[in-house]
Amino acid sequence: MVTTYTPIVLGTILFFLLSLCHPYFSIADVIYRPVDHFTVNGGSALNFIDGRNWTGDSNTKFLSESKDSVAVPADTQSTIQGPYTYARLSYSQFTYSFPVTTQGPFFLRLFFYSTSYQIFDRSKAYFSVKAGSYTLLQNFNVSLHADTDDDPGHSDILFREYCIYLQHGQRLDITFTPSTTESYAFVNGIEIVSMPSYLYYSNPNNTIPDDFPRLPQLVGHMNQVYPITNNFALETKHRLKVGGAQISPSQDTGMLRAWDTDEKYLITDSGPSADYEKKTNLSFVKIPNYTAPDQVYRTVRNIGMNPFKNLTWHLPVYSGFFYLLRLHFCQLNPFVQQPGDQIFYIFIQDQLAEAGADILKWSNNKMGVPVVKDYAVYIPGDREKVYLSLEMHPNNISFIKDAQLNAIEVFKINDTTGSLAEPNPDPLPQSPNKQISNKKNSGTKRPLTAAVAGAVSGVVLLSFIVAFFINKRKQNVAVYKNQKDGTSRGGGSSSLPTNLCRHFSIAEIRAATNNFDKHFVVGVGGFGDVYKGYIDDGSTPVAVKRLKPGSEQGLNEFMNEIQMLSKLRHIHLVALIGYCYESNEMILVYDFMDRGTLREHLYGSDNPPLSWNQRLRICIGAARGLHYLHTGAKQMIIHRDVKSTNILLDENWVAKVSDFGLSRIGVTSSSMTHVSTQVKGSVGYLDPEYYKRQRLTEKSDVYSYGVVLLEVLCGRQPLLRMVEKQQVSLVDWAKHRYEKGFLSEIVDPALKGQIAPHCLRKFGEVALNCLVEDGNKRPSMNVVVGVLEFVLKLQLQDGANVNAVLESGWDYEDSTSEDMFSGTHSSVHVSDYSNSSGLNTTSYASKESDRLVSELVFSEINDPKGR
Repeated sequence: MVTTYTPIVLGTILFFLLSLCHPYFSIADVIYRPVDHFTVNGGSALNFIDGRNWTGDSNTKFLSESKDSVAVPADTQSTIQGPYTYARLSYSQFTYSFPVTTQGPFFLRLFFYSTSYQIFDRSKAYFSVKAGSYTLLQNFNVSLHADTDDDPGHSDILFREYCIYLQHGQRLDITFTPSTTESYAFVNGIEIVSMPSYLYYSNPNNTIPDDFPRLPQLVGHMNQVYPITNNFALETKHRLKVGGAQISPSQDTGMLRAWDTDEKYLITDSGPSADYEKKTNLSFVKIPNYTAPDQVYRTVRNIGMNPFKNLTWHLPVYSGFFYLLRLHFCQLNPFVQQPGDQIFYIFIQDQLAEAGADILKWSNNKMGVPVVKDYAVYIPGDREKVYLSLEMHPNNISFIKDAQLNAIEVFKINDTTGSLAEPNPDPLPQSPNKQISNKKNSGTKRPLTAAVAGAVSGVVLLSFIVAFFINKRKQNVAVYKNQKDGTSRGGGSSSLPTNLCRHFSIAEIRAATNNFDKHFVVGVGGFGDVYKGYIDDGSTPVAVKRLKPGSEQGLNEFMNEIQMLSKLRHIHLVALIGYCYESNEMILVYDFMDRGTLREHLYGSDNPPLSWNQRLRICIGAARGLHYLHTGAKQMIIHRDVKSTNILLDENWVAKVSDFGLSRIGVTSSSMTHVSTQVKGSVGYLDPEYYKRQRLTEKSDVYSYGVVLLEVLCGRQPLLRMVEKQQVSLVDWAKHRYEKGFLSEIVDPALKGQIAPHCLRKFGEVALNCLVEDGNKRPSMNVVVGVLEFVLKLQLQDGANVNAVLESGWDYEDSTSEDMFSGTHSSVHVSDYSNSSGLNTTSYASKESDRLVSELVFSEINDPKGR
């Protein structure tokens, strides 16, 4: 027995002795031992130990290309341990080459100390870094990043970490290239560490449905995964231990990862960090034990007594990239005894990622079992600094109304060009110290004069402030009196419909929006800012529209929207949940639309382009909403501001018409043909007949909707200034190309090859018939809905069926479509609607198709009810 245990005992003693003489070794180190581990002290001939064995690059063969590079000590010595005493610098390109011995992923870490090095001015260090085929940094300036870094504990120190997959026998070449002939490149330290094959990269064998939960879920796309394949390079943006103290590289599981704290990214209050140290043994049955240190899973942050009932982090990133977000969980709360006791929502970038997050269920009803959940999310934009939001809210069905998290990791994924590069931050403003010192030396007379002037200005300012508040108080009293009297500044009843929609106190609104936190702003409109908020203990996301202070028109629009929308309920109208009207605040609360406005998915953003089928369904939904306004309510309602920014999309891409601040009741008797009113609406969408004659009808909405149809087809805004004259107006340009028979020339390039020719023809017809000058000849929204539904049916049929339905023998590209704008409209069998609506129904279709159109597509004309 003694001989059996002798090697183990000797090994333990040896490991203990090594731990004493080498601080890098730790208990965690035995979990994973890297096969390859290189550390280079740039510009130095000395080796040193600070928890790692740093090797001076002058003593290695790693520096394979070093034309004109020099090794220079830093002018100012850093007080932080690490490879910061010397630097390798050059006005020419230089390369390090590392001969790795194994295939798989590697950590690549770069260390920079931003200071001057003899003749090398710190501000002139602009350079790029490439690792193999990947661009890690481009035109990178260390000093700009260091000066704007918000970590005072690491002043002038920059650290970058990447993950790169290498094939067997492949050398890792890291090349530093100055951006210009006047700039130089440098590096202080490089570290290469091999890591487990599937720590962050996806296992290619996970291809069956049961393995999908192990693959990153693509946020915003239900049941879609986003595997991290080995042709991706990653950059670590955040590695955060949630609650508790940070974890140093020597305390990691062997890969020398640093785990920072999350306090500066957490924007909501949380309960005190719960520490379950040694209370329950951890069981790594769901993930490998090297995934994260034990300390990560023993410290947890939860909601506690937070009145907002949510945990929210805002993590700075750069737009225009996909990101891998890894969340670490471990259930150690003794009050959670069975699945379902604690269930919570997870929102990523304001999109629902998990509706029923249940840690105990994920760990097969076992306490102390660490699990991870991976998500992939795209952040649209053009390389601006933005925030990746992570939110957690208790689910109402949960027994314990709480949420919890142990750690967060965020990795940027290279773009299609293989680049991970980000722009440099803007320089900080110059310090005015010199100006201040000059003023101090100018004697005592100027400060005395300034003091007297300041006092006089203060008195004047105070007088203005007092007068302002007295006047404001009078206005508030007048508004309050008008409310009591049942009148408003708009001249109508101001008794708000509390029986039809909910009244919120200003305290509830402040709680829902974290006191109008600017990070919660999701949109800006003419009315004011729109916030994403949470009501009902954080379980219900809502859109909170807050009137701009001092808005003259705001009260009328505020009252109008409440009185209109509170009486309307339809699947294609945005639902008004309630309002707040107190403390000089006018606020509207709506259902939250996850995917924002239609315009954001057509142009002006980096959102992936919508498919043609998606666009058709969205157009049909919006048309149904407008048709309901015109015919389905007790009185006709004219929207007056139909545009692509007022068509919102929910998480399922269902279109909903929004913003009823300008809406008007339409004609109220058969003897009326229009409503005479002041012109309101948006430039580019205004009905020219309404604009010229100030006569409003429901056909004004039809015109505006026709503009939206062209936006959907062409993927551009209604008016462009910096283009050829004939293309400035989308409507005029589309009419011109349609008349020439070349409408396909102006179709959004993203739709190339997606639109069946017959669909394009019919879609163009209905869009341009909505835009005829004479409002009486425009189709009703009922007819528009029918035609668009027919277009979608054609699109969904195969080519053979399409030809059978529309056997016209008409070559669209060679036609001049003279009838379209001639003012005369031929009729087919459905003459009843064609004559009244002005819809061009030139008889190029067969009798069979006429019957199909009449009986199936326009069946609603005989029974015109609101949808």
